[in-house]
Amino acid sequence: MQTKNIMIVGVGGQGTLLTSRILGGLTLRAGFDVKLSEVHGMAQRGGSVVTFVRYGEKVNEPIVEEGQADVLIAFEKLEAMRYAHFLKKDGVLIVNDQRIDPMPVVIGAAEYPEGIIENLEKKYKVLKIDAQKAAATLGNPRTFNIIVLGLAAKHMDFSHEDWLDVIAHTVPEKTIEVNTKAFELGYGM
Repeated sequence: MQTKNIMIVGVGGQGTLLTSRILGGLTLRAGFDVKLSEVHGMAQRGGSVVTFVRYGEKVNEPIVEEGQADVLIAFEKLEAMRYAHFLKKDGVLIVNDQRIDPMPVVIGAAEYPEGIIENLEKKYKVLKIDAQKAAATLGNPRTFNIIVLGLAAKHMDFSHEDWLDVIAHTVPEKTIEVNTKAFELGYGM
């Protein structure tokens, strides 16, 4: 099997690291060699968080090169725009349609770009999701990242049952039920 490259991007506090732990656990369970790499930019202050997950028969490097990501999962649309150039030509970009203003926008030194998703759709295969709205239907807004992961799961090499099992073994016990529902909601979209 050729090495698969997954990128997860978002803003501090969006569950990027939990999502990468689920994906890492899934790849190990499937018997792949896996390398994880996390880059935090002021994560506690709403800064950019990037996680690379590479898996295959033998993986040497943890970092995904530009133009090599098979799947890019973006929990925030400005982060999707910032890292879209990492996608392969036939890669898929899963974008949560959420806006979180970075500090330069908050203090008035910059403007948040308009039409991000529409512009990305001109160049990439984009799957858009409003995961906040979907999470609200579950009564737990913090599950939005697992909803996005459910949608992304259909573009990866793992069985539905394996996803559910690894989620159950990774999230806190008291949140297994709601995270399972969240995954199913995204998977069904």
